[in-house]
Amino acid sequence: MCAAIGVLYAWVMYRQPVNLGETFRKILFALRAIVVFLIAMLLVSPMIQSNSYKPEKPLILVAQDNSESIKLFPDKRFTGVNLEDNLGKLKSALGDGYDVREFHFSKDLADGFSKAYNGKQTDMAAALRQLNDRFVNQNIGAVVVASDGSYNQGADPQYEARKFKSNIYTIALGDTVPKRDLLIGNVNYNKTAFLGNDFEIEVLTEAYQSKGEQMRLTVTEDGSPVHAETIQVNSDGFKKVTTVKVNADKKGKHKFNISIAPVKNELSVQNNSQTIYVDVLDVKQKILMLYDGPHPDITVIKQAIEGNKNYEVKLSLVSDMNALKLTDYSLIILYQPSGTSLGLLKNVIKDKTPIWYMSGAQTDLSGLNFNQKLVKIGASPQQMQEVFAQAQPAFTAFTLSDSTLRKIAMFPPLLVPFGNYGASVAPAGILFRQKIGQVQTTYPLLAFGDDNGKRTGIMLGEGVWRWGLSEYENYGNHHAVEELFSQGVQYLTANANGQHFRVYPSKNVFDEGENVLLNAELYNDAFEPVNTPDVKIELKNTNGKRFNFLFSKNGSGYQLNASGLPVGEYTYSAGTILGNHPYNTTGQLTVAPLNLELRQSAANHELLRNIAKGSGGLMLLPTEIDKLADLIKKNENIKTLVYEDRHYSDIIDVKWIFVLITLLLGTEWFLRKREGEI
Repeated sequence: MCAAIGVLYAWVMYRQPVNLGETFRKILFALRAIVVFLIAMLLVSPMIQSNSYKPEKPLILVAQDNSESIKLFPDKRFTGVNLEDNLGKLKSALGDGYDVREFHFSKDLADGFSKAYNGKQTDMAAALRQLNDRFVNQNIGAVVVASDGSYNQGADPQYEARKFKSNIYTIALGDTVPKRDLLIGNVNYNKTAFLGNDFEIEVLTEAYQSKGEQMRLTVTEDGSPVHAETIQVNSDGFKKVTTVKVNADKKGKHKFNISIAPVKNELSVQNNSQTIYVDVLDVKQKILMLYDGPHPDITVIKQAIEGNKNYEVKLSLVSDMNALKLTDYSLIILYQPSGTSLGLLKNVIKDKTPIWYMSGAQTDLSGLNFNQKLVKIGASPQQMQEVFAQAQPAFTAFTLSDSTLRKIAMFPPLLVPFGNYGASVAPAGILFRQKIGQVQTTYPLLAFGDDNGKRTGIMLGEGVWRWGLSEYENYGNHHAVEELFSQGVQYLTANANGQHFRVYPSKNVFDEGENVLLNAELYNDAFEPVNTPDVKIELKNTNGKRFNFLFSKNGSGYQLNASGLPVGEYTYSAGTILGNHPYNTTGQLTVAPLNLELRQSAANHELLRNIAKGSGGLMLLPTEIDKLADLIKKNENIKTLVYEDRHYSDIIDVKWIFVLITLLLGTEWFLRKREGEI
């Protein structure tokens, strides 16, 4: 129709004979017809379709194991093979048709290859998970993992390998023959015991290529021997669990050294000893958890708190609390209290016993707003939304380890009531804020502070049971969940024992290179926390070397990050002066050598073979790396993908049409002017 309008318009304009030649008249007719056609099309405004095609080359992800075990236990058959250079040649061998990315890993994944082989831990599952997360929804053609198959951190890498939809090729490094070595494989013990009770320490002793030798196992408590035993090694792959029974006859923290005497030609003696600490207490602190109905969070929270043997958790329905003696408890946890429950608990809430509120879909939010002043909730429990935990660096009430903060950031979301949140507590009292999808909000998720003269905590989401399942699936333990709730309870019950001055490390045994974190708390005569005076601390190792530090003041307490301490056993003495009263306290901690890589000298090629076979790939030896490029090229599943991008736009957005109309009208005007028609 637009074309017909253009032709009709041009015919009307040039149908009568004019002082033009026939050729000029036809040219002007055509110009006018095209111009009118284009203008009519602009008025109709149809959609214009444009297609573009984007090729995506297959990704070849190459991950090199950079842990110490690769250097310590090489296979002598491949001494002359330069692994890094051979892996580096893969990129040129594959050519421009493939996108080769190079990485190395030990505890974490990093870009590029490395020749250092200095990783103190190996977490192959984490490396595979980070690769999968980093290149999700991209064209992963193949994954190449060069490793000895030994790992000492994280979950079984076979589970992470199954999540890849591409083939995995493994390069089998290391020697599968165990070396002559005696070592302590593991120590199981309770970190807390009670005065007068017996407790057990289970020691797993291992011996490789040492048949006929005798292992001399010794256990000392604070330097005094409590157990000695000679164990006959009767095989080249010997393992035995020895149970040592000890009596907790003295209150306080006790250091136990477990050691095996070295033998001739032993591979390493660094793994022949281990240090543990056991805290002997008079009595457990009792925690009461009240709830209206069952929920999976309740069991997870109870188990997480009782992971610290200082605490004993009693579960009770609110309706049954009259049978309890509430003064026996150092902390009360109210899990999703309803309006009825809050009415029954009004005397408990007014009491000076610390309270930890935990809200969710069943919580009476208006009653929660009335009974605590830390957080104000303008939301409705009828509509819930998922939020992730976003750690706040300004939080100073207590310290969580970096590994725990990283884990919690990756945990599944909690469910919180949809709405607005405000916090009267200072930023130093907010441990986590809500993160909705990728949006970081200012809404609090977990906060601690002082409310009406007593310590109070409030957690605004439910679904902690998801955290417990996720951590066990990915890491095989519940350390992060246990540390979070144990530290929270410790903060809320800090002055339950009546101490005016406390200094305590975040744990008693730190790994080599780990930040040594210590906390200090000071209370006045009214047991109100203060941090006006300075707190000094001196750490002294067994060689007599002294390290002096000054605590930093954070919030209402003190914190110290004594990073860079060398390996060794330390005693510490801390002191301060409040008014005219001096306060002092002592303790001990250990910075242990990180010798996890020495505990398994034999490579695990069976694991590498299973990973490759399960994905349809292949396990290769270091001398066969040059075959890898051909295997990838011949794999029909590894191919370039072409993505079509179909785009629609209005014709009025096509700028060159306006240029064309201007040129056509300008040409027509010029020709008419030239022929004297204008």
